[in-house]
Amino acid sequence: MKPQESNSTRPYLIRALHEWCSDNGFTPHVAVKVDDSVQVPREYVSNGEIVLNIGLDATSGLQLGNDFIEFKARFGGQPRDILVPVGRVIAIYARENGQGMAFPPPVDLLSGAVQPTQAIEPEQVDPAEARSVVQLVPEMANPASEPAPEHPQPSPSSGGPRRASLKRVK
Repeated sequence: MKPQESNSTRPYLIRALHEWCSDNGFTPHVAVKVDDSVQVPREYVSNGEIVLNIGLDATSGLQLGNDFIEFKARFGGQPRDILVPVGRVIAIYARENGQGMAFPPPVDLLSGAVQPTQAIEPEQVDPAEARSVVQLVPEMANPASEPAPEHPQPSPSSGGPRRASLKRVK
């Protein structure tokens, strides 16, 4: 197998970070860029993205495959079948501390003109465009102020740890 024909590392990294979260008592969440290929409850999609709890306690029949993440979960008390192509996952992280990994956006979003149904060869993507950086930052952090600490401490006034959110930095 030639290097350009090898499998994507994304599904392997997702499985590894899911296992790390589970082993350490954290709740694994995935951020997903939603399009027509993603089967999720659309009423929970915000700005074209959805964050899903993929912890073993929140899912039934979880399968972290090379092509898809599949499971059943309840949304508003209603059972739903969830199907997420691995290529649409933009991050996986622990809810409790925000530690995890972000991935480059799906290829169809890099060029803007490509439709999701079109096949794209890797050499068609400009490497400079593919290198966007996504950082996990506390929701309470003010982007105009000093950078957030690497390990945010709970705020005495909030009574608990800050929840991490994704912030795209270009």
